Amino acid sequence: MTLPRIRQLVFASHDSADIERLRQVLDLGPGFVDPGVSVFGLTNGVFALGDQFLEVVVPVEDKTAAGRFLERNQGQGGYMAIFQTDNLERVRAHADKNSLRRVWDIDVEDISASHLHPADMGAAIVSIDEARPVGSWRWGGPDWQANAVPGALKELEITAADPESLAQRWGGVLDVEAVSVGHDVWELALAEGLVRVIPGPRDFLSKYTLKQPNPEACLARAAALGLEVTGASFQFAGVQIALLTD
Repeated sequence: MTLPRIRQLVFASHDSADIERLRQVLDLGPGFVDPGVSVFGLTNGVFALGDQFLEVVVPVEDKTAAGRFLERNQGQGGYMAIFQTDNLERVRAHADKNSLRRVWDIDVEDISASHLHPADMGAAIVSIDEARPVGSWRWGGPDWQANAVPGALKELEITAADPESLAQRWGGVLDVEAVSVGHDVWELALAEGLVRVIPGPRDFLSKYTLKQPNPEACLARAAALGLEVTGASFQFAGVQIALLTD
């Protein structure tokens, strides 16, 4: 496993039924309900796609960060992007030097992580996590390997009012060069996966691109559940989900 890489992408929803909808559409295995998110006033479902993860969080209390996110953005955009690193110490030093606030830190035996404030990073909460051993993932639950289905998280697209500034900020945290590919679009080529930043009226996580062995079946299930389907993608919890076979 080469790092850094996209390890987990997160949706927020007011509707707890969206946890099961995501599972059905993508034909995912059993989800993990992380008891640790209750401290944030949330419930959730975490699903393994290969050795990466999709998560849906749902506020169950008033005045949660996720609830404020949903109200502020009218439910549009992804909630959090979690990246895996092998040098969280460097990330924390970079964040502190550049006044990127760490709103949550954890250091336990099998993982260390820091959440960076969305107002400082732009678009969403960015979490940088260092797992021990490198192939493990506490947030997926104890049975994630048995519950995983084939697939992968290939790309994260971010819409930004100032794409260059946001790309440089995220690239500095990830220790990856932000490269202009024209038309005010910037890319961060990770060791595994790609982050693309495109121009738009405001900052939000706009598209997750997934590798999935049977996109046609997923799109048919999405349509049957009343989700908006366009070409090889569907809309879920304010995010465009694009599907690839390779």
